[in-house]
Amino acid sequence: MVSYERLNSEDVRFSSAVLSEDPRPAHEGAAADPEEASLLPRRPPCSVTTFLLVIGALLLLLFGGWLLGALFWLHRPSPDQPHRHPAPGPAPRGANDTAAAPRREACGAVPEAWRFDCYPERGAVVTRELCEARNCCFVPGSSSSSSSSSPGGRNGVPWCFYPRDFPSYSLVSLSDTPLGQKGTLVREVKTYYPADVLTLEVEMRHETDTRLRVRITDPFAPRFEVPISVPAAAAKAQSPDYTVELSESPFGLIVKRSATGVVLLNTTVAPLFYADQFLQLSTSLQSRFLYGLGEHRSTFLHDLHWNTLTMWARDVPPTEQANLYGAHPFYLAMEDGGDAHGVFLLNSNAMDVVLQPAPALTWRTIGGILDFYVFLGPDPASVIGQYLEVVGYPAMPVFWALGYHLCRWGYHTSNSTWEVVKSLRNYGIPQDVQWNDIDYMDRFMDFTFDPAKFATLPDLVKDLHAHNQRYVMILDPAISSSQPEGSYWPYDEGLRRNVFIRDAEGETLIGRVWPGLTAYPDFSDDVTHEWWYDNLRRFHEKVPFDGLWIDMNEPSNFLDGSTRGCPSNSLENPPYTPGVLGGLLRAKTVCASAQQKQSVHYNMHSLYGLMEAKASASALQRIAAKRPFVISRSTFPSQGMYSGHWLGDNRSLWKDLYASIAGILTFNLLGIPLVGADVCGFSEEPQEELCVRWTQLGAFYPFMRNHNALDTQPQDPTAFSPLALKAMKQALLLRYSLFPVLYTLFHHAHARGRTVARPLMFEFPEDVRTYGIDKQFLWGTSLLVTPVLEPGVDYVDGYFPQGLWYDFFTGDSVRSEGEELRLRAPLDKINLHLREGSITPTQAPNLTLWVSSGQPLHLIAALSDDGSAAGDLFWDDGEGIDTYERGLYSYIVFGVAQSAMTSRVIHSSAEATYVTVETASFYGVKQKPSRVLVNSQDAAFTYRANQVLTVGDLGLNLSQNFTISWM
Repeated sequence: MVSYERLNSEDVRFSSAVLSEDPRPAHEGAAADPEEASLLPRRPPCSVTTFLLVIGALLLLLFGGWLLGALFWLHRPSPDQPHRHPAPGPAPRGANDTAAAPRREACGAVPEAWRFDCYPERGAVVTRELCEARNCCFVPGSSSSSSSSSPGGRNGVPWCFYPRDFPSYSLVSLSDTPLGQKGTLVREVKTYYPADVLTLEVEMRHETDTRLRVRITDPFAPRFEVPISVPAAAAKAQSPDYTVELSESPFGLIVKRSATGVVLLNTTVAPLFYADQFLQLSTSLQSRFLYGLGEHRSTFLHDLHWNTLTMWARDVPPTEQANLYGAHPFYLAMEDGGDAHGVFLLNSNAMDVVLQPAPALTWRTIGGILDFYVFLGPDPASVIGQYLEVVGYPAMPVFWALGYHLCRWGYHTSNSTWEVVKSLRNYGIPQDVQWNDIDYMDRFMDFTFDPAKFATLPDLVKDLHAHNQRYVMILDPAISSSQPEGSYWPYDEGLRRNVFIRDAEGETLIGRVWPGLTAYPDFSDDVTHEWWYDNLRRFHEKVPFDGLWIDMNEPSNFLDGSTRGCPSNSLENPPYTPGVLGGLLRAKTVCASAQQKQSVHYNMHSLYGLMEAKASASALQRIAAKRPFVISRSTFPSQGMYSGHWLGDNRSLWKDLYASIAGILTFNLLGIPLVGADVCGFSEEPQEELCVRWTQLGAFYPFMRNHNALDTQPQDPTAFSPLALKAMKQALLLRYSLFPVLYTLFHHAHARGRTVARPLMFEFPEDVRTYGIDKQFLWGTSLLVTPVLEPGVDYVDGYFPQGLWYDFFTGDSVRSEGEELRLRAPLDKINLHLREGSITPTQAPNLTLWVSSGQPLHLIAALSDDGSAAGDLFWDDGEGIDTYERGLYSYIVFGVAQSAMTSRVIHSSAEATYVTVETASFYGVKQKPSRVLVNSQDAAFTYRANQVLTVGDLGLNLSQNFTISWM
């Protein structure tokens, strides 16, 4: 473990001989100067000679300064010359070799994996002079993994890194508080970033037995804090699962798991920085298994090999090593032995999160405070639940949100949109929701529809409602600002109410988006929320839409900043800029110096999508008095309380199909379980085989929408061959049959913070082979999805953790010791398996979920070796607000033991009385029964050679307890 020692100011040494060598030797015990020893004051000597000498010395100094400046100017590198890595060469020999040698030896002793970057500026070519001016170690690398610059997400081993004795803060006082401890930190040596906060307050709050909060703040000046609601602990945890140790000098935190002694955090590995616009804290990691830290295009398991993840909401199609639409500074980490913990930094400023193979992590942000939460789990699912206790559990979605959604940019008219809907009905293809992209608008302006091309839009929506279907429309936040005064109510009224973001001079900031010149609503202001509601209400009276798709809300801008540019100040050009795409905070968004109600945009930027989602959900609920449906592109922690998310403008490529799984798993960790990717891909031409496989996988996205771009071929199921259409239809009917499972999973997400789409490691945390799997996933605890992700194959390889698994469709069993199996996968099949010990409720599918949800249930019990199984079902009216909180629901628990299935109604409401259980299948019944009883009455049954027992014609009311037994 690398440590470092804090230097006092008098201990600081620089590599330059002029600065590091003191020509005056110190003599211990030297006699005092006679003048110093005198008890009487002496008058300073004064003469003409002295005066002339002083004047001459001053002139000499001025000339010397001019000469040095001229030499520097003459020898500075030309700005036209490309930067190059400095060529490693022999160290210069000189008078300071003796002093420098031990330091360079100490620097070289720091293992490469534990070198923390002292010069993280992107694009900078770091020379020895630049590095040592920061009092850091400079060791040029010789391998391709080394780097003297930071051109992208992968930086390589830093050439310039902190020595072990780099100055940091010291803990100078510590006292107990009702929730833990509070201390004072002092830095004696300033850093190389301006406006160091030299005195800090650190507070450790033992909020619960599984949640520790650590806040590092400026005790003398308020700093921006993220304006989301978090729980306030009332008392100190009595039996915490963690211990906290403090290093005094240099200051550091060491957090351990009490049960195992495993170190979860150790911030003594590198110095703490806390300047006004540069805050940095590093920690060791317990293992290399790290997840979360959205939003990025990557594998589910992050690569710790010198990988930098930048967070600053940005409008860009999913791209590797780029900051994408949302910012989520939370990670889940697996520990040796299968335990898990999580860490959340409550900070919305632009930041880099640097991963290195030590393993270690560095948080580097340019504003706000350091406000950390540590969640102790100990299992992965508990970590996510504890995280969501802080940021908020996700909303329970309206039932039709879980159906099939269809959209495209380029229907061009409402009539052509309508024809697609009718075509799906004619082919018997399930569809719950039809969407329109921006082409429905009049000149791309919000709260309008094209009076010529979309004149029949109100009639289309009326027809959808008549068929128990719904309509969702897109809205961009930017409001057209160039219409004649009095002709466009949203802008005129927005000006009157002062709802728009302002530039640094207090004028309405004008950018450019689809409608041309635009203004941006400030959703941090409650006045804006009311204006937004009024606009939605007025438009709803013309087109009774059912949900909202809020796009371009990073917020996006086709300009960098505004039509007037942005001022040149530290907000626009901070001392350090994280690795944001475009290199500037204002790149394709508004000025960082823009003014919002709660703070400058510099602090608020990545919160924009969250605040728009909150305003939108509130408005929809007021308009319809039902659960709101909102899908947002930009997201931030707590977003799941207000909206879902789609993964952005992906492409019709096989690699995008694969990448979507990591995306949905990551967002389930981040508390936004209503998530999916554009099925068949958004841009580029769809391929039939790819679209079939994508529809099969998409049937298991928590949120399923097919969407494609302007000027591409249609890609709804009716656009393909009869064989492809049949395969897609089967996948959609399968999704609809599993609605009871999906709806119950969303209830557990809403009530307890559980995931819906779930990585295998959540259920098998002791099986390390599951830690990197992102080609398969689970629904809940027991439904294993193994999709085909490659072209031209009729098989798929999947990993089956140890245990007994059953083919969902046939009941055939496979016993695995924890191994990879090859499965048949013709074009019309997606492989689906049930984990032993589970009970899965299904339903006969229909064209809409409104119809399907009234169909009889079929229960599938996948028995363990001991003949046991368990499952549950949550049921309500599907759209009422807070039905769980108000007790307007039914909750039924199913169990199998000793050759008998029982149902137990834990909570009941009228909705359950309308649903019956018609059939039940039992996978893994080892012997053919001689008799089956249903509530003590004989019943007909079938038994197949693959040990599947099926009992039909049950007619059991879901709201009443029942028993099915066999002997």
